[in-house]
Amino acid sequence: MNGKVIIVSAPSGAGKTSIVKHVLDYLPELRFSTSATTRAMREGEVNGKDYHFLSVGDFKKGIERDEFLEWEEVYHNQFYGTLKSEIQRIWDEGKVVIFDVDVKGGLNIKKYFGDKALSIFVEPPTVQELENRLRKRGTETEESLRKRVEKAEYELSFAPQFDKVILNDNLDDARAEMLHTIREFLDQE
Repeated sequence: MNGKVIIVSAPSGAGKTSIVKHVLDYLPELRFSTSATTRAMREGEVNGKDYHFLSVGDFKKGIERDEFLEWEEVYHNQFYGTLKSEIQRIWDEGKVVIFDVDVKGGLNIKKYFGDKALSIFVEPPTVQELENRLRKRGTETEESLRKRVEKAEYELSFAPQFDKVILNDNLDDARAEMLHTIREFLDQE
């Protein structure tokens, strides 16, 4: 099982983080890969648990030192990435890595790991519903909300490149389908 990775990607607001947290409660062989970011910490977030919060300068130094498996500048000076050290830490525990990453990052990780990776795209029922979910969070300005919705429309076009697409029009159903899909993958030799 060591060396396998699970990649869960979706547009912001599609529910991937809620689904991943549920999966982690039921599959103890998985460990969450904490991404690095330069975005501001939100209320209630913990550095090293929710994200590794880095300055733009430190993130760029990490890029220069080849410390990232993948990274992307999602918005101007707002970087997200996966630290190689994070993956090794999880494998050293004898666990399977599960990623909760943006769509481009997910595709890059899949390319890197090939058959050792299962890539899953969580699809919102509609772009309008996705916008409603983002509004309910109360964490977005109108400008950032508009950017996220535009980005989501673009990201939806990449869904067919993933191994599995799970429609999140009912959270319980999406959670069950995710668990089933991951269990099947982990049971393969």
